[in-house]
Amino acid sequence: MTYLIYVAMFGTAAALFLWLRDARIFFRTGLPGYRKAAYYGVLYGALASLGSMVTLTMPAFELLGLGLILAALYLQGKIVREKIWKDEGTLERFLGSIPLQRANKK
Repeated sequence: MTYLIYVAMFGTAAALFLWLRDARIFFRTGLPGYRKAAYYGVLYGALASLGSMVTLTMPAFELLGLGLILAALYLQGKIVREKIWKDEGTLERFLGSIPLQRANKK
């Protein structure tokens, strides 16, 4: 067991966290960019989980598993989202804290 397994676990946790953060922002704002990010986040979370399983179960292919995780994180970052933060702090942005605002609200 090498240290790359810990890197794979951290990468998978990051991909799943970003998916949940995008879903939280979508449910609070209703913005279409975050809706797309939340939907695609399911696929990218599954890809990262697959990479994690490859890394854990097949030590000869741990670099392939890390490549899958890296691809999931890269693709997750390429989704175009609306700019919603203006002067919030790092913790608010990290957690996805945003005031409730619905798209259909007048």
